[in-house]
Amino acid sequence: MSTLTIENICSDYQGQVILRHLDLTLLQGEIVALLGPSGCGKTTLLRVIAGLQTISQGCISISGQVMSSDDVFVASEQRGVGMIFQDYALFPHLTVADNILFGVKNLNAKERLTRLDEMLDLVKLTSLASRYPHELSGGQQQRVSIARALAYQPELLLLDEPFSNIDAQVRNEMMLEIRAILKKRNVSAVFVTHSKDEAFVFADKLALFKDGAIIQHGKAETLYRSPKERYVADFLGAGNYLPVTVTTRYQVDYALGTLNSTEKLPWPIGSQGQVLLRPQQIEVHSNIDGLGCIVERHFLGAVCHYQVKIGADILDVSSQSTTLIPGQRVDIRIAPHPLVIFN
Repeated sequence: MSTLTIENICSDYQGQVILRHLDLTLLQGEIVALLGPSGCGKTTLLRVIAGLQTISQGCISISGQVMSSDDVFVASEQRGVGMIFQDYALFPHLTVADNILFGVKNLNAKERLTRLDEMLDLVKLTSLASRYPHELSGGQQQRVSIARALAYQPELLLLDEPFSNIDAQVRNEMMLEIRAILKKRNVSAVFVTHSKDEAFVFADKLALFKDGAIIQHGKAETLYRSPKERYVADFLGAGNYLPVTVTTRYQVDYALGTLNSTEKLPWPIGSQGQVLLRPQQIEVHSNIDGLGCIVERHFLGAVCHYQVKIGADILDVSSQSTTLIPGQRVDIRIAPHPLVIFN
């Protein structure tokens, strides 16, 4: 069952088109990250889903009920949507308990207390109910905002860069913790971020934005390994691009020889393009007579990042072999894998 369905959405502001013909479906319990640079339309789409901004075309449905269309507009407070903001948006004069229960209606005193206990236990703040926001750490404040958003049992949760104000040392742990909470409650969520690392950790799927449109949507592994265009490839990670010529349906030639693809290439024989090689797809081995030379080395713990000069090309390589040094001659090897080639 889908929690959120977005069909052919367009939105403009003061004559400028912000969202362009967007389609997106979010399944029950699924977390999708709206990913892209600042100003690409991510937050606008979040506001449109929440009912805080109108659309000029298309349809938005939540759990099968139309919320926005040409002739329907359901007010934000009637959409059953919870929101978590970058700055937590807690009421400073209210305790943790009062903040959590602020949006909860139609429950008697006993039911409210039961709901509060359930939320405090869920976000691991059972001993902090009487504290005020200024007495909490950033991570604790964010957990309160999560509890408040979930306390009135929304059908959909919207998160607007919720981790940007969290200390880097605890951010990853916090993302995993909140993800586990959402999965435990089977809550669907739309998560806005400009950080691919946050999106990889927190979301089930990514929707990558460019100029108000979704360029590619799917699992992180799919977008990373099989980007549809170079913009997607570059946004999601470092890459090397080498000129190649397609010689068979499974092979290409490049300056150092032949590359083999484990999947059939969608290009006619004789086509020319650029093959994408991620740094970790290139193996580097010491060889005194090697064609390559290490020109840069950066130790990153479990791996080393090398720059390898081969002819006129400099390749970025990520290797678990950490003993190579600048000036050392090396050979490279590229194992067969599904090759990605761009025009």
